[in-house]
Amino acid sequence: VRDGGRIVSKAVYTCLGIDLDGHKDVLGIWIAASESATYWLGVANELKSRGVKDIFITCIDGLSGLADAIEMIFPKTDIQRCVVHMLRNSFKYVPHKHIKEFVKDLKLVYHADSLQQAELALTALQDKWGTRYPLAIKPWTDNWAHASAFFKYPPELRKLIYTTNAVEAVHRQFRKVTKTRSILANDEAVFKLLFLAIRNMQKKWTMPLRDWRIIATQLHIIFKERFVTN
Repeated sequence: VRDGGRIVSKAVYTCLGIDLDGHKDVLGIWIAASESATYWLGVANELKSRGVKDIFITCIDGLSGLADAIEMIFPKTDIQRCVVHMLRNSFKYVPHKHIKEFVKDLKLVYHADSLQQAELALTALQDKWGTRYPLAIKPWTDNWAHASAFFKYPPELRKLIYTTNAVEAVHRQFRKVTKTRSILANDEAVFKLLFLAIRNMQKKWTMPLRDWRIIATQLHIIFKERFVTN
């Protein structure tokens, strides 16, 4: 993007929501000058002022300050760290000769049937690998409260919330339209390009998510009076 006479790379952040009818919608895109709790607090406040009344569960990656901002504005929200992002963070600190064995042991953590089983598997993982590869274990021990939030939900909901794959799919569509433009004139040109891409995606988002009737029933039981449809 041209910015003050220079050509710079910029990051665009995306918020994808799923409403109570099971339909996806891009709630906003932002070009961030910095990643901080203050910045994300502004984003969360913007979503609230534009009509987002409640968030049951949100899945996020490890952006600094994002979880704190969400908890400040939507204090009832359960926050789940994207397991796929955490796996990538762990694997880059494990050498090839041990990666297969490490992956097998780590699967016992995030594929566990219950939180108790997951915590036992994490303890075993730490005992076995913590001395040799502490940086591979650190993302899980430091963020366990948010990394393990999905264990309280039934299987259909777990599949939906343990990874940011849904928003990553949106990003893949964004890259298709941005890679053909070597340079964009300004931030406004970026927003226009991505807005048109969103409109094209929304034409295909006519059906609710798979197994939504089951998921909606579970959400209604779990969140009770907060589950209010029009």
